[in-house]
Amino acid sequence: MPKLYFEDFRVGDVSEFGPRRISREEIIAFAVQFDPQPMHMDEEAAKHTMLGGLAASGWHTCCIMMRMLTDGFLLDAASMGSPGIDEVKWLRPVRPGDSLTVRGTVQSARVSRSRPDRGFVTFLWEVFNDRGERVMTMICPQMMLRRNYAGAPA
Repeated sequence: MPKLYFEDFRVGDVSEFGPRRISREEIIAFAVQFDPQPMHMDEEAAKHTMLGGLAASGWHTCCIMMRMLTDGFLLDAASMGSPGIDEVKWLRPVRPGDSLTVRGTVQSARVSRSRPDRGFVTFLWEVFNDRGERVMTMICPQMMLRRNYAGAPA
């Protein structure tokens, strides 16, 4: 039974999840399978790229964030998924040994006009390394069932 519904979110609410340490082996394994660029797979080749050393793929960082959100939030929520992502920015490289934390801030919440049994909660998700540097941001609306919808099943 979900614990969090649309009504539980207010503009300005903040939640944090993590930390999660990222290993060299994990960075390389993800890259080999999903983003086989030198800066994500080969330490020597990575030194000669714009990242200046081995770094996680941005997509890997998204996946790590998603796992942290799922474990810390979505599995306890009346989530119905997301209609998409408004924006993703990769701001700094994620390096082997970094510990990542995720902070989510509610930017807006509105009831769906076409389906009043649900609402949209838009979050700004920020990922930080253990030095407090913001490495990624994502703005994403989340569909959430309403707890107090008059037409909801009892």
